[in-house]
Amino acid sequence: MKHVRIYSGSDCPHCDKAKALLREKGIEFEEIDVRANPDAARHIFEETGKRTIPQIFIDDRHVGGCAELQAYEETGKLDSLLGLGE
Repeated sequence: MKHVRIYSGSDCPHCDKAKALLREKGIEFEEIDVRANPDAARHIFEETGKRTIPQIFIDDRHVGGCAELQAYEETGKLDSLLGLGE
């Protein structure tokens, strides 16, 4: 299984939706709260150029946000990205 990292924040419905999808798939993930950790917020902006949350990584691959994660699921590509069924 691959390492999943999600940069999120409290009271973020898009973050909650992305985390729920990962949990439905039985995926454990590392969660980094950018609202509680300004250094993480700066790091994610430098790495992705994005200021929105969530920002999701599978291993070292930047997947994007909740909409992108859902798009991978809808096209049937998310399981492969997560290493499920391998």
